[in-house]
Amino acid sequence: MAVACRSEEAARELSRLVREEMARLARLLADDAGIGEIPRRFAVAANPAMEHFILGLPVRKIAFPPYRPLFNEGQHVTAADLGWPFDAKVFFFPLPGGYVGGDFVAFLYGEMFPGPRSPVPSPRLYLDIGTNTEIALTDGERLFATSAASGPAFEGGNLSCGVTARPGAITRVTLDGDRLALTTIDNLPPVGICGSAVVALLSALLSAGVIDRTGRLLTPDKIHSNLGMRVVERKGIPSFVICRDARRELLLTQDDIRQVQLAKGAIRAGIEVLFDRSGIHREMLGEVVVTGSFGAELDPAALKSIGVFTEKMVSISTFRREGVLAGVERALCEPDGFAAVDTLAAAIRVIPLSGTPAFEKHFMEQMNF
Repeated sequence: MAVACRSEEAARELSRLVREEMARLARLLADDAGIGEIPRRFAVAANPAMEHFILGLPVRKIAFPPYRPLFNEGQHVTAADLGWPFDAKVFFFPLPGGYVGGDFVAFLYGEMFPGPRSPVPSPRLYLDIGTNTEIALTDGERLFATSAASGPAFEGGNLSCGVTARPGAITRVTLDGDRLALTTIDNLPPVGICGSAVVALLSALLSAGVIDRTGRLLTPDKIHSNLGMRVVERKGIPSFVICRDARRELLLTQDDIRQVQLAKGAIRAGIEVLFDRSGIHREMLGEVVVTGSFGAELDPAALKSIGVFTEKMVSISTFRREGVLAGVERALCEPDGFAAVDTLAAAIRVIPLSGTPAFEKHFMEQMNF
């Protein structure tokens, strides 16, 4: 987004590249599905920046406070408007405000308009955890939402050995006595650690007394197990050795732990602000739904250990790996799906967090594990 803000030429080039790639993927999907021709209806659900890029809209208003998108209702365009070499109508999911994006609206639509299934208990809390964690809280009548700038730690970013989900990435960590058991993608030698595994590792180290509640990595003499032998100092920074071999040493550093604390503090503070503003008590919650590939790999108990979930949230949490896609599919298949999406988006009351005293208060309170 910084590049797009620097010049109109750069913004146009980014828009062109994104549009061309989408057209290529549309053709690829049609070929893989064996349907021959490109479908005549498309729906796009993305974060505010991507929807602006695809539509060729300037992004300065969402790059700087108060982070307002140029549209709130769903946008109907044609494939020709996007420079796509086929005939189709395209619906862009609405952007309620701030960084509550079209992808989150799609997730909520799929959950709140589920069709024939058992009623979902209320109130409900929804989370899409990522660099910007979107949060929604509803009591069945009112719907509040916000976006917490939680940073990339939960996606492996800003961590010394963090990686995205790729061959060799550590996806799971368990502690058996003093022994760490690691699971990697494709069972290959570890090349780095995913965000979900970092949460599991921190949970294990907290329970084993290697890290204290403030997030401080203890010195070996204060750790009453052989795990103390894994605590080292590298370039003056206390670190925990996840694994090492002749080729590499993977470390969880004190700075890595602080990055996770900042991320989890922002998420929990965002949740608490929604409870405050809505008047809904956290003990009234009937279900917590988390979406995204990151959430699907998480143990809810680990989220409680690091302070994102309360004890009750653990017992009522559910994970939807493809929550956004489910909402997009439903909107495309329902005769009045796009109108229902707009109705839902219009009902969302977006609560801004940036610079608000309530958020800053809760953020400081939630920094500890």
